[in-house]
Amino acid sequence: MTSLPTTPSQTVGPYLHIGLIRDDGPYAVPVGTEGAIWLRGRVFDGAGEVIDDAMVEIWQADPDGHFDHPDDPRPVRAGFRGFARCDTRSGGFAVHTVLPGADDGQAPHIDMSVFARGLLHRVVTRVYFPDHADLHRTDPVLAAVPAERRGTLIAAPVADGYVFDVHLQGESETVFFDV
Repeated sequence: MTSLPTTPSQTVGPYLHIGLIRDDGPYAVPVGTEGAIWLRGRVFDGAGEVIDDAMVEIWQADPDGHFDHPDDPRPVRAGFRGFARCDTRSGGFAVHTVLPGADDGQAPHIDMSVFARGLLHRVVTRVYFPDHADLHRTDPVLAAVPAERRGTLIAAPVADGYVFDVHLQGESETVFFDV
C-alpha cells in the first residue's frame, strides 16, 4: 500500500470572493430602514498595506438586542437579517446595518469575522460604539481586554455611520478573540 504525503493547509483567499458575494451581501437591513447606518473600514496587513482581497462578515443583534437565529425565539424587527458580508476589492468594506441593542449584559456590539490571504482561519473581533461608553465598563468581554488595547475595538463616528479599520498585525493590531 502506497502512502501519499499530506496536503498542506491552504490559506484563506485570495479568490474567496468568487461565489461568496451576493447582491444582498452587504445589507444586514434593506435600504430605507429607519436608523440604518453604514459601517465602513479597511483591512490592513502587518506592513500597513490595505488588503484588497479580504472578506468581512458581520453578525449582530437588532436594535432591541434580538438575534435572527433559531436559538433566539424573540422576534426581530421587520427586514432585519443581522448578517452581512462584503469583500474589500474596492479597497475597503461597507455594510449597511443598524446599531445593535444591548444583549445579556453586554454593550451593543457587532461581531466581525475577517477572511484574508495568509490566514489559515478567519479572525474574529468585535465592533463597539463610542455612544455606549457607559456600558463599556460593564461589558464582560471588553473588560477582559487590556485597557490600552480596547481602542482597537471602538468604531469612529462619521456622517452616515461609523468607520472601523482592522489591522491584522503590527503596532495597531486589532484585538481578536479565540472562538
